[in-house]
Amino acid sequence: MPFIMLTVLIDMLSVGLIIPVLPTLVGRFTASPSEQVFWYGVIAFTYGFAQFIASPILGALSDRYGRRPVLLLGFCGLAINFFVTAIAGAIWTLIASRLIGGAMQANAAVANAYVADISSPEERAKRFGMLGAMFGIGFMLGPVLGGILGAIDLQLPFFVAGTLALANLVYGWLVLPESLPPERRRPVQAKSLNPFASLRDLARLKGVGLLVAVIACSGLAQFVLYSVWVLHGSFKFGWGPRESGWSLFVIGVMSVLVQGFLLGKLLKVFTPQRLAILGLMSSTVAYLLWGAASQSWMVYAVIVVNVFGFTTASAIQSIVSTAANASQQGEAMGAVSSLNSLMAVLAPMIATPLLGAFSHHPQGDWRIGAPLYFCAALQGVSLLLAWLHFRSAGRAQPGLPAAPASS
Repeated sequence: MPFIMLTVLIDMLSVGLIIPVLPTLVGRFTASPSEQVFWYGVIAFTYGFAQFIASPILGALSDRYGRRPVLLLGFCGLAINFFVTAIAGAIWTLIASRLIGGAMQANAAVANAYVADISSPEERAKRFGMLGAMFGIGFMLGPVLGGILGAIDLQLPFFVAGTLALANLVYGWLVLPESLPPERRRPVQAKSLNPFASLRDLARLKGVGLLVAVIACSGLAQFVLYSVWVLHGSFKFGWGPRESGWSLFVIGVMSVLVQGFLLGKLLKVFTPQRLAILGLMSSTVAYLLWGAASQSWMVYAVIVVNVFGFTTASAIQSIVSTAANASQQGEAMGAVSSLNSLMAVLAPMIATPLLGAFSHHPQGDWRIGAPLYFCAALQGVSLLLAWLHFRSAGRAQPGLPAAPASS
């Protein structure tokens, strides 16, 4: 477990570095804020589309050839992506580099399958939380460092991110052990390479069903937030790369505290099903409050109190992983990642026009938060679907706790 945690930490640190500076870099090739929002949306769409296509492919390949070689391939591709972005001289170069980056970042599904390989069903929720904490640390440190480096030179964070990706490749090559023994591997099936077929198979797993829709709605809300977070902060609060970096730092701190330390304790009190319900409730309210916030301190206050919101993904992921057998972990995690990637494709198409429509309003205006109100509505739908699913599962299987009626 320590090996894959460090690998994911370095990976996410490199990704986090570029978050606060990428919108500004896009702005270098555009003539107006609305044009900047449009092309940033195109780049985000390209990244998500590549991830959607690549996730089931990499997951299936890892089921056949092992997790380690697929992870190493991803680190190599990310390094190329970052270095090409750093020297980009036109908007099409940025689009091409993010296409590569999206495909290679799909190895997050393989990292999840790696954790499932080395964990018992009882340990998975906690260990997915530990992996989530590594994501949190990466997003905690990366954006802050990216904001600081971006203030020196806009290309510098991309060069540093590329160097970190290369370091991860070397570390993985020398230290990372294989988690999937040969006897548990299986041939690649053509249907496993089709992202839509993999989603259908995911929905057919016993105990998953309606959770696919929950993952879709919740994921779309999350990626809408990601798509506009930096630009929303800029338009509503006048944030620059440094302020955006610090806001993401606080999100990362909370993610680490909750997933790395509190999640194990919460799982002693709540089942993953109940924790998912509480998390969806908490994040629905958080999206509403973020959208309505008129001052920066309000954003930070909501981040801090949204404790249960940081547990949702790990809770649902553990339920899905438990539903898959040992030889299906790569395919199942690839399907989940692919579904999230599809939402990442749709998110900028929805989020950037919503934000662009209200970006002309003065700083602090509540209407600039329109994309976040949309997130709240999506999360509310996720909450309803999850409650219906867990209630139905509890009735069908008396041993499985149903969602509480008061939820």
